[in-house]
Amino acid sequence: MNAGAVLGVDPGRDKAGFALLDAAGDVVEAGVVPVLGVAERLRAVLAGREVAAIALGRGTNAAALRERLLVLGVPIHLVDEFETSRRARELYFREHPPRGWRRLVPAGFQTPPVPVDDYAAILIARRFLARDHA
Repeated sequence: MNAGAVLGVDPGRDKAGFALLDAAGDVVEAGVVPVLGVAERLRAVLAGREVAAIALGRGTNAAALRERLLVLGVPIHLVDEFETSRRARELYFREHPPRGWRRLVPAGFQTPPVPVDDYAAILIARRFLARDHA
């Protein structure tokens, strides 16, 4: 992985989504973790990898989560989260199309069966990469 990699983080009150993306915006690893264990989990994700930045969503609990992430020693940049929740659901359903009768219901009316905080983190990281290379 090159130095252009970025770690996107979607902060929440109880859980945080994360997504490690390469410089091209492709997902290397993603998940959802409890806020209390976020630094330890992300330290393991970053181990042995060159990451240029952490793109932290400027939303709920961002300030507290930023404090927890400082121990990782990677520059942290706040990124606007405008519409990431809605777009995260869209991305989830694009990757996991509804089956059976659910395919007849518009995705906008459906709720994913799992948290999509990791998909929001993907969008935050891609937004940072687009801004950084604009």
